Amino acid sequence: MNLPGIGPSSAAGLVIEVGGIILFPDPLPLCVLKRHRDGSRGYGPFVRRSDGRPLRSIGPVMRMAPYVADRRTDAQVFGKETIFTDKIDSFLAEKRSDGCHIGYTAVMIAALVRTIAERPQLNRFVVNGRLYARYAIHVSMMVKRSLDEDAEETSTKLCFTGTENIFDVAEAVCRAIAEVSGGEGDKAISTAERIMAWPGPTKKSVVGLLKVMDRYNVLPRPLVEVSPFHASVFFSQLKSIRSDYVYHHLWNVGTAGIFVALGKAKDVVVPQDGAVVVRRACEIGLTVDERMCDGLYLSRSLELLKDYLENPRLLEQGASRVAQDVP
Repeated sequence: MNLPGIGPSSAAGLVIEVGGIILFPDPLPLCVLKRHRDGSRGYGPFVRRSDGRPLRSIGPVMRMAPYVADRRTDAQVFGKETIFTDKIDSFLAEKRSDGCHIGYTAVMIAALVRTIAERPQLNRFVVNGRLYARYAIHVSMMVKRSLDEDAEETSTKLCFTGTENIFDVAEAVCRAIAEVSGGEGDKAISTAERIMAWPGPTKKSVVGLLKVMDRYNVLPRPLVEVSPFHASVFFSQLKSIRSDYVYHHLWNVGTAGIFVALGKAKDVVVPQDGAVVVRRACEIGLTVDERMCDGLYLSRSLELLKDYLENPRLLEQGASRVAQDVP
């Protein structure tokens, strides 16, 4: 059966296509709308997701938090970390002299990935009042095709297992930036262009439908994979444009519960051995969804992140294991 403006559907599996975007790829609904065949205590429809597993063994206070603050912007907290850059600069200079091109973006992302690999509660997300543990570590970031003010801005999303070293991360970052700068493989922009090609009321309805589908865990995996809003961390490299750090808001769409903005390098006055000295540092603005973990866990995680950033040589070796979240 063919409906006007909508792709074909069949009894075997529903396919809805609007503007070239497949909303229900065959046979997703049959998988979503049926419970486990073995009759186990597994999760029923509208709970299982392609990007994470629901958490069952967390305490009642954490379980209740998403109902008290049902939107991500209701639960965002802000923090700032000052990172001294002398060891980073010497590390990068040494690697460049060896012919290895690593920049601050790679150092920052490598430190984030390693911290999340060791602190799995940072890789949680909340959808429809339920906490999930993400299957992989995803880092989204915005990329300008050039430093021209009028140049188009796009996004890229990197996927990691958590075992990568800084050289693996640098290679992935360079490859992703080269692709989007050259206009290749930009699936997020391609999807957005298809939606924006429709008249105003239609595209508003399509976006609204996609939000509802995500809320009830039936958004197709291909759309989740290209969406920059479905990530562990959203990272903004403001240092590269000589801008100071900001506290960026979280998005209610998608699942990203951490936003990190790296600011420009500057001289800061710090006490040292009973005297006052001037050191070079970058400041980082962090916005975190507090429903993911408690304050003590977050505080110790940020201490770990700072340690990795100020000692990048720790990232030369890949992680031997990735910590797993609770069942």
